[in-house]
Amino acid sequence: MPTVSRARWSLMAQFALFGFIQVSWMSRMPSIRTALDISALQLGSLLIIGGIGSLIGALTIGAIVARFGSRNVLVAGTVGNVVGFGLDAAGLTGWGLGFFVAGMFVNGLCGAFVNVPININAAAVEQRLGRAVLPQFHAAFSIGAAGGALIAGAFAFAEVHVATQVVVVTAAVTVLRALLITPSTAYTARQPVSTATGSVDAAATGARNRQAVRSALGAWLEPRTLLLGVVLLAASLAEGAATTWLTLAVVDGFASTEAIGAVAYGTFVGAMTVFRFVGTGLIDRFGRVAVLRASGVSSLVGLALFVFGPNLAIAWVGIVLWGCGTALGNPIAISAASDDPSRAGQRVSVVTSFSTISSLAAPPLLGLLADEVGARYALLAVGAVMILSLSVAGQVRRRPAEVTTAATTSTGSTAAVDA
Repeated sequence: MPTVSRARWSLMAQFALFGFIQVSWMSRMPSIRTALDISALQLGSLLIIGGIGSLIGALTIGAIVARFGSRNVLVAGTVGNVVGFGLDAAGLTGWGLGFFVAGMFVNGLCGAFVNVPININAAAVEQRLGRAVLPQFHAAFSIGAAGGALIAGAFAFAEVHVATQVVVVTAAVTVLRALLITPSTAYTARQPVSTATGSVDAAATGARNRQAVRSALGAWLEPRTLLLGVVLLAASLAEGAATTWLTLAVVDGFASTEAIGAVAYGTFVGAMTVFRFVGTGLIDRFGRVAVLRASGVSSLVGLALFVFGPNLAIAWVGIVLWGCGTALGNPIAISAASDDPSRAGQRVSVVTSFSTISSLAAPPLLGLLADEVGARYALLAVGAVMILSLSVAGQVRRRPAEVTTAATTSTGSTAAVDA
């Protein structure tokens, strides 16, 4: 248990650092636009490059983890972020727009190289503990994201150039990540499972490697895994829509100031973070399906109150319900995808790719709707996807691990995760 406990808290820190580094540079968008001397429209187009990198990473990460193991992939993602943010900093200091674009792509790609391994290991810790803790890891991400926004605000207030901030934050986060990689993967490194889990030991043969990769690609043909992806798609859309449009919807829809809009979004994040901590007990008591359905209803009611509420006070209640309802969909879907440890790596990579698809498709689609009906009413599209998620909520029901003959070799030996 001490190893599992150490892995748990190390992973909590990894999730927080992931949120921190992701949000810290995004919070300096005005400075980035100025440094690159481009328009807001051009900046938005450049951000799509990062989304393309994320999508490629999401579509290939299952096979990559299958071949090299989650620990090695996490190391690669950590190093890749150093390269990516280094290129970004170079572009922001006048080396050329091409450097910034290349950095965006590398960081988008490496997002999956960090996100999937830490989720795989967090799911393994949850299974070892025998109770729901995965939402707490995602709460740590939210806390880290809030910290990233605060540190970005501090750098901006001190009038520190955004490139300097990128270098300082990346250096600090990389050092901490390097210290945490071994303890955060210590439990899965000792857990004997099949080579199909996403780990290959030093003696693994080429045939086993090919089998592991085929198994990873085969996860895309599993109906339940794809439906879990729909659940995660809805949760990611509900959270991402709030991140992108909630402030604007409050300002335009209720004739409020930008400061009030920022506080409204802070309320959403606060509700989501708190419920990710307290929701673990609800999952243990009532089960995933019941909690996911109740969460979906909470999101729908919250959205309805926000969109149709006659005043900001009613809408504010809706924001709280919306945040609470959004909190648990993501960790529940990932936990369900990890029910069978021997296929967790492949299935988590497939499920999380739906979140990437959401982040790519949702902003432009909601933007088109916002131009037609306003940001506030455009959010009704999120409700439609939430209804779809509710219809497949039964898929998150816990299932026993599958019996596999790949767990042992012909001599009866067992491969270890992240050997």
